[in-house]
Amino acid sequence: MKRRKAREKAMQALYQMDITSELDAMSAIKNTLEEQESNNEFLEKLVTGCTAHKEELDALIAPSLDNWKMDRIGIVDRNILRIAVYEMKYMEDIPHSVSINEAIEVAKTFGDEESRRFINGVLSKIKETI
Repeated sequence: MKRRKAREKAMQALYQMDITSELDAMSAIKNTLEEQESNNEFLEKLVTGCTAHKEELDALIAPSLDNWKMDRIGIVDRNILRIAVYEMKYMEDIPHSVSINEAIEVAKTFGDEESRRFINGVLSKIKETI
């Protein structure tokens, strides 16, 4: 599985976990995989990392939200931001610009018309602090 696809699956798994609070990370990952797909180390790292560091990631994101609060952001956008910030903070082998660009691409697929601009603006501010 390519990293872009893993990011998309990670967003879907985190979305499920937000909707169904009793769902654990591995079950959510399993729910996102097609029959022919197998689990992926990168996907697992994103989902478990975002889950383990959720409060810290939200604390990094919140100051960059102009006139918004975390609970007012759509679930899709919120989880795309968490994944990108997790990569920027904990995955030194991925340049910040790649994390931002990938987040924008995932937002194009799963977000609405404004998602990609919103994601880009927030992540550009966060990039300066990480």
